[in-house]
Amino acid sequence: MPRLSTSFYEQTDVAGISKALLGKYLLTSFNGMITGGRIVETEAYRGPDDKACHAYQNRCTRRTQVMFETGGVAYIYLCYGIHHLFNIVTAEAGMPHAILIRAIEPVLGIEAMQDRRGMSKVSPQLTGGPGVMSKALGIDKAYTGISLTEPESPIWVEDRREPLTKEAILSGPRIGIDYAEECKEWPWLFWIKDNPFVSKRR
Repeated sequence: MPRLSTSFYEQTDVAGISKALLGKYLLTSFNGMITGGRIVETEAYRGPDDKACHAYQNRCTRRTQVMFETGGVAYIYLCYGIHHLFNIVTAEAGMPHAILIRAIEPVLGIEAMQDRRGMSKVSPQLTGGPGVMSKALGIDKAYTGISLTEPESPIWVEDRREPLTKEAILSGPRIGIDYAEECKEWPWLFWIKDNPFVSKRR
């Protein structure tokens, strides 16, 4: 299946893209091993006016400068010094929007993902959360800024033509952003209803 194109990521409705990514496939290819699965949970962040976003008020730092690039590149950062969180930059250059991929349903290279996670059985803990998902896929912050659309890129998203009904997509407030004042109530967390790999609500 073809990779999603730059034009998909360049759209300006970050919440709309976040919903549209549900059901798509996030894949990685490292050392000849393809791993990945179906995206089941996402979270949208809109730079200029979103107090939960790292680029709130167009804050551009060494870490966030990648968010100002043209949509279709990875923004990966270390959370609490432990977890690598994988985000996809969207919108046109200069507009720092991004989408956190929070969970996938594992489909390809499951044994390799288990090895990376040190797990003997497949369970929601394998990929049901942004930190564990990145570890299972072999993603770390060394790949921040990498294109997701170039043919040779080791990280990409595919559309396998598995559409979801409106009823299958649920939304609610984002997780872990109590500091974001009124923005913490924005319903920009999206997930597939009843999918066991959606991360636990906190």
